[in-house]
Amino acid sequence: MLALITGTALQTVLPAPSAVYYRNTPFGAPSAPVRKVELGGGEVLSLTRHGLGGSIAAHLVNYRANVWALKELGATRILATATVGGIDRSLRVGDLVVPNQIIDYTSGREQTYVGSTRINHFDLTSPFDAMLRDGLLRALPGDFEAPQHRSGVYAVTQGPRFETAAEIDRYRKDGCTLVGMTLMPEAALARELEVPYAAVCLVVNPAAGVEAGDIDIPETAVVTEKAIGGLKRYLELAIELLH
Repeated sequence: MLALITGTALQTVLPAPSAVYYRNTPFGAPSAPVRKVELGGGEVLSLTRHGLGGSIAAHLVNYRANVWALKELGATRILATATVGGIDRSLRVGDLVVPNQIIDYTSGREQTYVGSTRINHFDLTSPFDAMLRDGLLRALPGDFEAPQHRSGVYAVTQGPRFETAAEIDRYRKDGCTLVGMTLMPEAALARELEVPYAAVCLVVNPAAGVEAGDIDIPETAVVTEKAIGGLKRYLELAIELLH
């Protein structure tokens, strides 16, 4: 079964659930109950990353419990959504991007299921599953067919603060085109559990220093609200292609 890990805004426009699962895991409780909804012509599991009220900041999300609960409930593939800042100057607010790489700048997050008594390495050369990415790419609207929409390097920062202009400049030099706070350790945990994983990003602001002036953080919520209906329709098409 396909599963969605989403931000809070998207949960508000998904259909009413046909089932709701309250789960505990060996790693604690997930961010919210897992819901089964009808989307894109089939049933999917849906979990809001930041809790039902959006009260769990990115650095406090129980990523291990979230991914574990989805697999335990039968998820065989995971699609994630994330709002991001655009480091690439060609990106505009409202753009969709299907990233193909990640650089993790976080610290202190519980980021593995591997215990201290054993060593278990796993490959993360390509953090996003190729078949899931293909479905996401095929579903992209015609406005988002440029190279900067069809691939990208996502810089994962610790949060909850936004970045300094100097940090964004460093990430750009590292090759990053997007910045956000959530895709790691989520992607790595899915790989540990052998669940294919891919993500689509919604650009809600230029990253710090990309344009003159400070980031208008309240405006990012306005952008998300305006774009959320289109994101839902996009996911419906992507899920239909992937079923």
